[in-house]
Amino acid sequence: MKKLAVFFLVLLVFGAFGAGFYFGKSQISPSPPEGVINTEIGKPEGVDFSLFWEAWNTLEKNFVDRDKIDYREMLYGAIKGLAGSLEDPYTVFMPPEDAKVFKEDVSGEFQGVGIEMGMRNGQLTVIAPLEGTPADRAGFKAGDKIIKVDGQDTQGITIDEAVKLIRGPRGTEVTLTVLREGWSEVKDFTIVRDVIEIPVLTWEMKDPNIAHIKLYHFSSTASSAFSKAALEILNSKAEKIVLDLRNNPGGYLEVAQDIAGWFLEKEDVVTVEDFGGKQEAEVYKAKGNEKLLSYPTVVLINQGSASASEILAGALRDNRGIKLVGEKSFGKGSVQELEELSEGSLKITIAKWLTPNGALIAEKGLEPDVKVEMTEEDIEAGRDPQLDKAIEILKTLR
Repeated sequence: MKKLAVFFLVLLVFGAFGAGFYFGKSQISPSPPEGVINTEIGKPEGVDFSLFWEAWNTLEKNFVDRDKIDYREMLYGAIKGLAGSLEDPYTVFMPPEDAKVFKEDVSGEFQGVGIEMGMRNGQLTVIAPLEGTPADRAGFKAGDKIIKVDGQDTQGITIDEAVKLIRGPRGTEVTLTVLREGWSEVKDFTIVRDVIEIPVLTWEMKDPNIAHIKLYHFSSTASSAFSKAALEILNSKAEKIVLDLRNNPGGYLEVAQDIAGWFLEKEDVVTVEDFGGKQEAEVYKAKGNEKLLSYPTVVLINQGSASASEILAGALRDNRGIKLVGEKSFGKGSVQELEELSEGSLKITIAKWLTPNGALIAEKGLEPDVKVEMTEEDIEAGRDPQLDKAIEILKTLR
C-alpha cells in the first residue's frame, strides 16, 4: 500500500498526495436508516450522549425554518464537529460526495487552479503554486494567505471545504482574495480553472561541473524520472549537485525513500514514523544504489517545500551533513489514514514524521543552514540568489 508523503496536497485543487495517506476499511458497524444515530454502536464508556439528543430534539422542535431541517445533514454536521474538536486541520469527516472527489484527486484526475494548500496558524495558506498552472501564471507565492474564496471568508474553514470551493470545471472562474507578507491590504486574483498536469523533474548544467536538479513533485512517475536524470548526470561532466526542492509540496513517501537511496548509504535512516506511543515507531531506510553518494550536494528549500520534500531534505542533512539553503520549509509532517464509514469517510492523522535525528517536522519545518530570501524584485528581475548561493557553496566543496 503506497503512502503519500505530503502536506495536504491540494492542487487546487488537487487532493491528497500527503505525507502518508493510508486507505482502509473501518470496522464500525453501519448506522441505522433515516439518519438517526444508534447510541449503542461503538459507544465509549463514561460518555453520556443525552446532551446530544437533547440538543437534537430542541433544534427539531424550535427551529423556525422547518424546510431546512435535514436529518442526514444534521448527522453529517455532528460528525464534522466531532472531528473538528480535535483541532487538527487534516483530521476531517467527508460525506459520500466529498469522499468520492477526494479519491478521484488522489488518482490524479482533477481540474482546478494548481495550488497546494495547508493550514498555518489556523489560516488557509498556499504551500506552493504548481509550475505552469493557472495559479503559477497568476503570480501566487508560497506563504500567501487565502482570506476569501469568491467572497466567502475562509476563517475556520477546513482544507477539504476549501478544496470544494476552489476546484471546478476547466474554463470556469474563481476569485481568491489574498494577503501576502509585506502587503498593507488584500488583493483579488480571478483565475480561470484548467486541467492540472503535475510536472515532475528537469535538470541542467550550471557552470562547468554543477548539475541543477529541479524536482517539482514526488509523484508516482518521479522515481523513474529521477533515475533517468541521474544516469544522464553520471554520464555528464557534472561533479556536484544542487537538488532543488523549492515549491515541492510532497507526494509519495516511497518515492522520497527511493530518491534518497541515490544519495545515501544503504540502510541509512530516511525518516521515522512516530505513532505517539500507540505502537512502535516505524523506521524507513535507504534502499538505493548510492551512486550519487560521492557527489558534493546542496539542497534548496523554501516555504513551499513540504512533506516528502522535508523528509528527503532532512535525511540528506542528518546523514551526510548536506547544507540546506533558502528559507524555512512549510512544516507538514503528519500521516493521514482514510477510513471508510458506512456513509462517507474519515481522514485521520495517525502519526507524525521525524527526521533521522529525531526532529519533528510537523508545524516546525526545517530551518535552512544558510538563509537566503527571494524577494519579489528578484523574481521580477529574473534573479535567483538562493541558487546562486548554493552554487557558491558547492564551489568550495571537494
